[in-house]
Amino acid sequence: MTTLLPKDADNNTIPALRLRSGGAHTLNVTGANVRNNIAFNEETKVISVFATAPIYLAFGDASVTATTADHYFPANTYYDIAIGGGAGKGAHNAYIAALRTIEDCTLYISEKE
Repeated sequence: MTTLLPKDADNNTIPALRLRSGGAHTLNVTGANVRNNIAFNEETKVISVFATAPIYLAFGDASVTATTADHYFPANTYYDIAIGGGAGKGAHNAYIAALRTIEDCTLYISEKE
């Protein structure tokens, strides 16, 4: 599907995706591994994440778990992450797992389209 993205005053493309209706997820991240119970929509290729404290993140299928060897994600940072999908584009990571670093927190996830 062809998409026309908005442009800034210098005619540079501004990457913009809208929030998917029904695609908001909230995870309470603790010392026990947690993952989203509802898979991301198969059409979702990008998610945004925001954590209220530092955490570790992992992506995969319904059995994914996060460990201290996974990606460190800092607190109070809003970040877009590609989760794959689409014909010939590789695996679609429909689940995210999280583990706290030092304190319990909340992970907010938004699916984008």
